[in-house]
Parts: sequence; C-alpha cells; structure tokens
Amino acid sequence: MKYEVEHPEIRENVAKLCADFPGEYWRKCDREQAYPTEFVQALTEAGFLGVLIPEEYGGSGLPISAACAILEEVHRNGCNAAACHAQMYTMGTVLRHGSEEQKQRYLPGIADGSLRLQAFGVTEPTSGTDTTALRTTARLEGDQYRVNGQKIWTSRAEHSDLMLLLCRTTPRDQVAKKTDGLSVMLVDMREVRGKSLTIRPIRTMMNHATTEVFFDDMPVPKDSLIGEEGKGFRYILSGMNAERILISAECVGDAKWFIEKAAAYAGERSVFNRPIGQNQGIQFPIAQAYSQMRSSELMLREAIRLYEMGENPGEEANLAKMQCADASWAAAEACVQTHGGFGFAEEYDIERKFREARLYQVAPISTNLILSYVAEHVLGLPRSY
Repeated sequence: MKYEVEHPEIRENVAKLCADFPGEYWRKCDREQAYPTEFVQALTEAGFLGVLIPEEYGGSGLPISAACAILEEVHRNGCNAAACHAQMYTMGTVLRHGSEEQKQRYLPGIADGSLRLQAFGVTEPTSGTDTTALRTTARLEGDQYRVNGQKIWTSRAEHSDLMLLLCRTTPRDQVAKKTDGLSVMLVDMREVRGKSLTIRPIRTMMNHATTEVFFDDMPVPKDSLIGEEGKGFRYILSGMNAERILISAECVGDAKWFIEKAAAYAGERSVFNRPIGQNQGIQFPIAQAYSQMRSSELMLREAIRLYEMGENPGEEANLAKMQCADASWAAAEACVQTHGGFGFAEEYDIERKFREARLYQVAPISTNLILSYVAEHVLGLPRSY
C-alpha cells in the first residue's frame, strides 16, 4: 500500500533504523518489562528526538509535520516510540515559557540526548484528570522551593534526568480562579532521586515504563521555576495540542501496521482451498479499518496545517487524537480477527501491538474528555463538569 506522504527522506531513514529492531527485540523487552535503551539511543544519535528544538539550541528546527512523520514511521514499522516520544515535546514548555538562561542551560543537552527530559509530573491518584485539584505543593523558602506530594502515571521517570512538574504554589482556597496558583518547575531528578524523591514502577498490561513518584520535602532551586509563579496551568495547556498531534501520528502508524499485516495474511492464508481474503467477512472489516484510518489521517493533516500556521487548533488536535486512536483500535480488532488464533500468538507481534494500541483510548487524554471539550467549546453546550 502506498500513501501520499510528507518528508519522504525522513520516513525512509526512520524505516531503515527500525529494521535493526525487529519483533524479536520488542518481544524480549515486553517479556522482561525492560526499557528499549538501544532503540532510544539509536533514535537519539540519529537526531530524530531533537527535531522540534530550534537550530540555535542544537536541534534541527523542523516543523511538527516532520516529528509526526518520524513517530508514524516508528509505529508503522512495528516499533514503539512511547518509550521516548516525550523527549520531543515536553521541552516545548521550556522553549515557549522558559527564560533565555534556562533555554541555553537545558535545550542543547535535550537536543543531543545528553539530558533526558521525558518525565511529566501532572496526574495524581486523587485528582485524575481534574488537574486543578492536584495536591502536590511547593513552598518557597529563601532561594528554593520545598515540594511535597505524589504523582502517578509519570512515565519514563526512571529513564529521565529532568522532570517537568506541575504543583500548587498558592492554596486553591486563596485564588480567584481554580486554574490560578499552579506553577511549573523543571526538576533535576539526579540531585534528589533516592533522597527526597522516590520512584516506584507500575507494571501494566503493556511495557510502558510508567511510575508513581513521591516528593518528601524535595528541594527545588527557585531558578528552576518556568515562567511566572501561579501561571503554570496555562503553560501546560499550551503544549497539549502538540502532544495530541504527535500521538495521533503514532496511532496512524499503528493502524497502517495492523492493516498491512491483516491484508497480507488474508491474501496468503488458505482455508477450504481458497484465500480467506476472498471472503467478504474478512475483506470488509479490513477495508472499513482502512477507510477509518484514511479519514483520521486527513483530520490529523488539518491539525498539523493549522499548528504550523501558528494557530491554536484545539478542536482539530482533539478530534485528530480521538479519531486516530479509534482508527488504530479498529485496525487492531480487524487484524486479530483476520489472524484468528495466530493473532494471540506472541511470535506474530499482533497481541503486543494490540495491547499497546488500547492505551490511546485513555491516554494522554480520554475519549470522554475530548467529547466534553467538543460539546462545550465547539457546540456551545453547557459545561458538564
């Protein structure tokens, strides 16, 4: 299957890199719940994880469409970028809202991979997606903050040097708006890990390297604050469109992988002296998944176009994330059904990718929250929460 694509040279180079990491590599990582260190290092050395960082700070300075091409190809080739995709976009908060001194201090290292910024501490056990209700606090004492609290689903914390942390610097009952009083700081975890910072891995149904983290009077230098104190919520929001666009590209890549696998198997597998792909019961779900993937891909392209024009494509980024995640899940279902029992066999890689694809119905934002956003901000319906 051929598709009209942007950045063909980047895609070709990503595909060549991924060829060095076949299914056997990912199955071993999956069985051992191991971080794909070699794969992440290869992407880093190739410069793929620093493409969105401006050239003046050591990156490639490429548009988000190039980053989408990289992530889509990683997933289309059976690999998984979730281990390191945050290295691409989490730095955006520093780039957009950090001081020049902070940019000079951190971005070159993030661009060349000598500094890993892959951990994003926002979600908490008690607040979930109600970010303004978070309980992690930072109290200023002289020239440093003291942070206390807990985060959960903080992925890649064990494999990061830095963590972008959202915490409350002004109590919720002392602010006019509940979104006020939240601040963002860049925590150097190397200084506090095992002391005032505790990281506990969470085993999940897919190999996702996620954790819960605990802060016990953790010291954070005052100059680690990003932007203005109390304005952190809007800083976090400003990066969400990019995150959703990039995750959407991964979902498109997954959908293409499942569809190509299913179509190839349907053409080769013979039952009752005929290829199973001759049966409409097999054909139609694959064709339907392809149609759904292509439609979601068009929404993603529109979100990318608007983002690169400097607009704020909240509607398009949210819809792309929902539709691309739905397309990848539909393709996953069709692929498993086409393969029958073999779809559950580890050696085919389908069951692994099936588990990985399920995540994007929930993260980084659930389908229900996207529908609530569309209802309120696009259709003008009353706020539901």
